[in-house]
Amino acid sequence: MPKFYSISEPIKYEGPNSANDLSYRWYNPDQKVLGKTMREHLRFAVCYWHTLCWPGADPFGGETFMRPWHHDADPMSAAKTKTDIMFETLRILDIDYFTFHDLDIAPEGNSLKEFNANVSAIAKILEKKMATSNKKLLWGTANMFSNRRFMAGAATNPDPDVFAYCAAQVKHCLDVTHDLGGENYVMWGGREGYETLINTKIGQELKQAGRFLSLVVDYKHKIGFKGPILIEPKPKEPSTHQYDYDVASIYGLLKSYGLENDVKMNIEQNHAILAGHTFEHEIALASSLGIFGSLDLNRGGYQVGWDTDQFAMNVPELTLMMLEVIKAGGFTTGGMNFDAKIRRQSIDPDDLLYGHVASMDACARGLLNAAKIIEDGKVAATVDKRYAKWNTAQNKAMLEKGATLDGIAARVHKEGIEPQPVSGRQEYIEGLLNNV
Repeated sequence: MPKFYSISEPIKYEGPNSANDLSYRWYNPDQKVLGKTMREHLRFAVCYWHTLCWPGADPFGGETFMRPWHHDADPMSAAKTKTDIMFETLRILDIDYFTFHDLDIAPEGNSLKEFNANVSAIAKILEKKMATSNKKLLWGTANMFSNRRFMAGAATNPDPDVFAYCAAQVKHCLDVTHDLGGENYVMWGGREGYETLINTKIGQELKQAGRFLSLVVDYKHKIGFKGPILIEPKPKEPSTHQYDYDVASIYGLLKSYGLENDVKMNIEQNHAILAGHTFEHEIALASSLGIFGSLDLNRGGYQVGWDTDQFAMNVPELTLMMLEVIKAGGFTTGGMNFDAKIRRQSIDPDDLLYGHVASMDACARGLLNAAKIIEDGKVAATVDKRYAKWNTAQNKAMLEKGATLDGIAARVHKEGIEPQPVSGRQEYIEGLLNNV
């Protein structure tokens, strides 16, 4: 294999005082934090699409990276080269997992039959490499947004032929993910939404979305796929109105079809922000609803209303994120997938390594900070005190099925209840968080 990166030795933990820019200063994979190693807590994954498939183009300019596989006349040869580079990237970064869309790993060809054959052929190569490297597949997903057939959506497309085509594509991609031991399967709704109401039947499209997801869940059980189906909330882009807008809207769809026990959330920071939320809000909500699954780890440019997919580097933000992940019980089958792009001006292959290393260190610092907050206990104690009155039997009873509105009203009058406002102590808690 031609040398791609300037280094070949795996990047190692050297501590905060290391002068080596390609070393881990904070991410020590074997360090125990709250009873688990950092490797177990964080479960990092490298994604195929932004790492190896994106050429550095944007809406106003073309390719900047000039990767050799983008210019290989033989698409299958290029696909094989990408598998080599992916596993070299995993080896150098000492990351255990990778993720892909079917179109990332193999060329589409001229028909679905040819596409499936190409994906299966590359999957056999991946299987061999996984066996010899001990690397694993966090999740697979089908690209049902790039081809022009998906311009009006995938499962929610007005054309039933597209719905049927998607069923065949997802069936094969789920089969491949299952065969490779993938720990999850993602339903990534790139264009599940609409541009304008004047040509859209929302009720029809939502019915299609729910039915398609039910079909996928049924097939998952049929083949014995043990991991959850994940949905990634994705607001605003590229459609004006996305049906999978945020955790709350997706949960409503899941409940209406009885799918909340089989489908979990794959939450991305950039998408949370575009939906008007914070990353930690979406994680906390998913956890509260019992649908927390996995994370796509990136951040957005806060001045841009678009998904810029930058590497997550903001330690205070990542501290709050890790705090919610730990409170949610941590990952089971999920992990932290680097759905992140180096900037299109970062044209050296080593920039991919620097991006991952810096973000992994930032996540490790967030984990360490979150652990200190939990071990110190002051934040939790302050919040618990705020809700302490709910622990009395009488107040707990108001939330039980036997409670009635008139019964509660009678108690208020009998006891002369007059609520006395109590400080929320926000600034005090913010100070505690800043002082970890």
